[in-house]
Amino acid sequence: MAEIVLRNITRRYGELTALEKLDLTVPDGAFVVLLGPTGAGKTTTLRIVSGLEAPDLGEVFIGGQPMNGLPPAQRNVAMVFQQYSLYPHLTVRDNLSFPLKSPLSQTPRHAIAEKVVRVAETLQIAHKLDNKATELSGGEMQRVSIGRALVRNPSVYLMDEPLSSLDAKLRADLRIELKSIQADSGATLLYVTHDQTEAMTMASHIGVLDHGRLVQFGPPREIYADPVSLYAASRLGQPRINILPADLFGPAPSGAKFIGLRPEQICQGKGQDSLVARVERLGDQTRLHLKFRDHDIVTITDAHTALHAGDIVPIQPDAPFFFAADGARIRA
Repeated sequence: MAEIVLRNITRRYGELTALEKLDLTVPDGAFVVLLGPTGAGKTTTLRIVSGLEAPDLGEVFIGGQPMNGLPPAQRNVAMVFQQYSLYPHLTVRDNLSFPLKSPLSQTPRHAIAEKVVRVAETLQIAHKLDNKATELSGGEMQRVSIGRALVRNPSVYLMDEPLSSLDAKLRADLRIELKSIQADSGATLLYVTHDQTEAMTMASHIGVLDHGRLVQFGPPREIYADPVSLYAASRLGQPRINILPADLFGPAPSGAKFIGLRPEQICQGKGQDSLVARVERLGDQTRLHLKFRDHDIVTITDAHTALHAGDIVPIQPDAPFFFAADGARIRA
């Protein structure tokens, strides 16, 4: 497997800048997730790594080798798209084995059969191997699309929101399977999503993108616990971080415009009184929707709390984040 290095990558579409001087290193054997909303530059980054697009400026390296100018076939990458990329007239078995039948692969026939069955079992589609692609559900088609990448042995796997069309249970199952496959194989995997749950549960590193710029890169827990900006802080966490006026609870650091409070940064039972507006019971936890000085705050409490709407709960911040007017983190 191979390290991916992007240096000073810039990509423009007319007056729109999709990527601006992007520097990114995906370590060999890492599971890196690019996280951000639509338009952040995630898919464009994947397409430039794969060779489907060329940067206007900058360099791409895979395994220490320069990739600029090389077509996708010469980069030894396997890509899974958000949309299905199957041959509709072929069976699932033939779709999965197709990449291995290339003369460049030189994979023996018995090895092809073994790989196809193993991947099909992992993706829970072994019972569909003899079905045509047109006979599959959308989720099954996407699993076959993922399988076509997994049967190969490329330098790099590139995945563009491959789980977005699957139901919730299958998404959860495949998150575990993909992470397990990547860990067992030592593969280098660059994965794109806007789903923070996928990012937090699968990634060894997360790259937070904002309008084509990499604003923070590091392990998921590091970005969650030590965000460099309001934007980075808001990309992770469920419930979302509460963003409030900096002086809402008292004096704030010089230059602070906002205070950021994750649910666990709100101490209950002491401090200033807040009104319970709604109690949201989720089984393993309970969310409290509070009203504090005309501001809405969401926090979590014991799953079996006796609190109800209309109750009063004292609250105070515990090691909150502070941000300037431009969103930059202020270290208190």
